[in-house]
Amino acid sequence: MDSAPPAPGFFRQFLAAPRAIGAIAPSSPALARAMLAPVRFAPGQVIVEFGPGTGAFTTQIAPRLVPLCRYVGIELNPLFCTHLAAQFPTLDFAQGSVADLRQIMAARGITHIDAIVCGLPWASLPAALQATVFGAIAELLAPDGLFVTFAYVQGLALPGAWALRRSLRARFREVRQSGVVWRNLPPAFAYICAGNGAK
Repeated sequence: MDSAPPAPGFFRQFLAAPRAIGAIAPSSPALARAMLAPVRFAPGQVIVEFGPGTGAFTTQIAPRLVPLCRYVGIELNPLFCTHLAAQFPTLDFAQGSVADLRQIMAARGITHIDAIVCGLPWASLPAALQATVFGAIAELLAPDGLFVTFAYVQGLALPGAWALRRSLRARFREVRQSGVVWRNLPPAFAYICAGNGAK
């Protein structure tokens, strides 16, 4: 059996598209555990990963997937997407933008999502893109579904971080934070957003 090709250079991809990549190094296993702790992996669940990148979260998602638990990863970077498909041949990856969430799900006959694990630098994404994706999430995420994303501690005081917190609280019934994951570069924490729909 052919082995997976080596992962594309993360730092090189960051230099090519810093806003899209959002970090100088992949997320750590410790941050992945914090992100996945609230996610329910059970038969019939649909798990979508935004921006799986080089597979930092996917590596821990894959062994948690039980039979009839469906996964879709949406990755914009074609090099990352090719690598992911080779590394995780049993998983489903779509090469495209999360802005096309509706179309990507419709092409697969998926009408609802139970959990979204977001590996994108959400606070740094353009406000218009965030609004587009949140609109699709409002349509597709189950009423008791989860949206889990992360933020860097160093950016908490920036306007984008304040805007993100306001946006999450307006769209989900419960928003809480994990503890700080110091074993990440930079240190980060997870936003765990439950209950689709404004309070």
